[in-house]
Amino acid sequence: MLDDLLGRTELKREIEALEGEVERLEEQLEAEEARRADAVTERQAAQRRANKLEDRVTQLEDQVERLQDGETTLSYHRETDLNGRDLDAVLARLESVETGPQGALSAYVADGHDRPAELREAFGERAALVSRAAPCLALGDDESLVSVCLRPPVAPDPFVEWGDGFRIEREWFQPRGRYTLALVRSDLFAMGTYQGDERTAFHGFDSDLKSQHSKGGFSQARFERLRDEQIDEHLDRCVAALEKRETDRLYVVGERSVLGEMMHIADATGAVDATGDPEDALRDAWESFWTVQLWVL
Repeated sequence: MLDDLLGRTELKREIEALEGEVERLEEQLEAEEARRADAVTERQAAQRRANKLEDRVTQLEDQVERLQDGETTLSYHRETDLNGRDLDAVLARLESVETGPQGALSAYVADGHDRPAELREAFGERAALVSRAAPCLALGDDESLVSVCLRPPVAPDPFVEWGDGFRIEREWFQPRGRYTLALVRSDLFAMGTYQGDERTAFHGFDSDLKSQHSKGGFSQARFERLRDEQIDEHLDRCVAALEKRETDRLYVVGERSVLGEMMHIADATGAVDATGDPEDALRDAWESFWTVQLWVL
């Protein structure tokens, strides 16, 4: 009775209603965060599948070309990935090779469809395998004792030369000196300053990217336009961060779909599948970037 007279009954009802609304909103927020996490995971998985499909398309195109050229029986003797001590040992062995004057061929082949005449001279019919591995550094000798291709993370300008040993620059394959390596995705940025293989500084951030279209409210086209605008804003923020880096050399890795925006400022780029929070993703991206593919012809 007293509560009714003082108006406390109505206030209590309002408080209960507000508390219920707060609880409902908290549940809605938790559900939305869970959906967003699931959507990001699904998008990353889709990107990985797309990368694998692009690689498969390239392989099939090479196979069609080989079939047209009658090169149906050629295959590599060995294919592997190298890093760390294994890479160092392979490079040291190749550097130790000595031949007579003009007995060792070194050639960086950027385009698999462009075969310098020297490749046929050094590798014969297996020059087709060099084209298949391109972009790559091809090394061979006039006695056909060494026939290998390596894909360096930091590509030199195309060249072809004969000498008494192979031309191998360690900075093409291994981290040297001071540089910046950045991971750029449509929803994440991570940048590290390095001295050799040691990271000395880190900067990174996530982007709150729309990951799915909500039914109703606005059209799919508008949703996609808003999402593209968010990605553009994120990439602008990434470029601004990169312009504040403390080193001259810059390597950028990440999603194929965004790397094109970075090529004008990067010394080298590479597609990688690095996931997780910015710092963990950058660690995976660094290891991926400095991994070298080797083919023994």
